[in-house]
Amino acid sequence: MEKLAKYFPKLTRLQYDQFEMLYALYFEWNAKINVISRKDMDAFYERHVLHSLGIAKVILFQPHTQILDVGTGGGFPGIPLAILFPDSQFYLIDSIGKKIKVVQEVTNALELKNVSSQHLRAEEFKRKVDFVVSRAVTKMESFVPWVQNNIKSESNHPLQNGILYLKGGDLTEELKSFPRARQYELNHFFKSPFFETKKVVHLPF
Repeated sequence: MEKLAKYFPKLTRLQYDQFEMLYALYFEWNAKINVISRKDMDAFYERHVLHSLGIAKVILFQPHTQILDVGTGGGFPGIPLAILFPDSQFYLIDSIGKKIKVVQEVTNALELKNVSSQHLRAEEFKRKVDFVVSRAVTKMESFVPWVQNNIKSESNHPLQNGILYLKGGDLTEELKSFPRARQYELNHFFKSPFFETKKVVHLPF
């Protein structure tokens, strides 16, 4: 939590409390349904919460923005972003039902009113949204066809509507077919070895 408060010093009391509750909630649910690597729980706030919030260093979602989190797993990056942006609407989907069960339980415990979660494949989601977020679900060339019809054309942000993808490593080859994609290095925002190769990729539509 110390790192989180350091990099996001303007959290409200409610947001701070909600972030603080996350560890206990995931510790409890992870014992029942494995959604986070056991060793990662030791670095939970850095590897899951702060990593998810890397997107918030690239864009500040305006009120009423609609965001789809594809392959959310246990709720990342969607739940941390929903805490940080309570006036935006988040749709969290995953093809594995037991993971969505965890998302729903955590969402209810935090009393997050701006999160809707469903057991769905990306291709089955029919709503139009402003942005699609995800955390290294698959390669970009496979991911784009899943969501390209879900992104609204009109944009209300300095960044054009599109995909905001948390990825790691050298993406030169993967992004060769996407010349408009821009990479934001997370080590510019977060000083930790974990973020040395981590990026947010913005692909505008």
